[in-house]
Amino acid sequence: MKILIAEDDITSRRILEAVLTKWGYEVTAVSNGNDAIEGLMKDDAPRLALLDWIMPGKDGVDVCRSVRQKRTMISPYIILLTGKGNKKDISKGLDSGADDYIVKPYDKDELKARINVGERMIELQNALAEKEKFQGVLEMAGAVCHELNQPLMVISGYSEMLQMDLSEDDPQYKMIRNISEQVYRLGAITKKLMSITRYKAKNYLAGNIVDIDEASKKLKSVS
Repeated sequence: MKILIAEDDITSRRILEAVLTKWGYEVTAVSNGNDAIEGLMKDDAPRLALLDWIMPGKDGVDVCRSVRQKRTMISPYIILLTGKGNKKDISKGLDSGADDYIVKPYDKDELKARINVGERMIELQNALAEKEKFQGVLEMAGAVCHELNQPLMVISGYSEMLQMDLSEDDPQYKMIRNISEQVYRLGAITKKLMSITRYKAKNYLAGNIVDIDEASKKLKSVS
């Protein structure tokens, strides 16, 4: 996971960067609030940030406010690093948009625990965003299927009528029957699409596609 740290004290910044790198994180380190804002506004910005409260230019609180003003579906999880330990300062930091805070001096175990909380929150955000995206696709698919049903019914009806006027050994009869079968198949597919309630994928060529059969099956109730 990518983490951005903003700390103006070079010694503290290098120690923090070394610790996070040792823990397996991909670290971007900056020394002021302006660079922190720029780093967090990028399309591939780190999802978690550790911001020192007191920095040159914009401080940590200013960075929080600037980032939160950019309305995005998924925002970074921000932890303020602060020497301000009274309730009023803490409330100010959280009200600015910080998700959590650590009062200096802090130990590594506390830092790791706070970061772990941030990672869990990011995972929940990702799951929610994926669910909302999938829900949008389902709604669009349902609307398309609804529009398709009427012309499919018309084609099916005319096919049945044409078959009635032909003998079964007539080559055109077989062709029209094939049309009817394919229309029925399309109808079955639209019915499955409209009944999908969960995401279920299967392997297809180089990637995955939605498994319509499995995804459209009703989940068994758990007693």
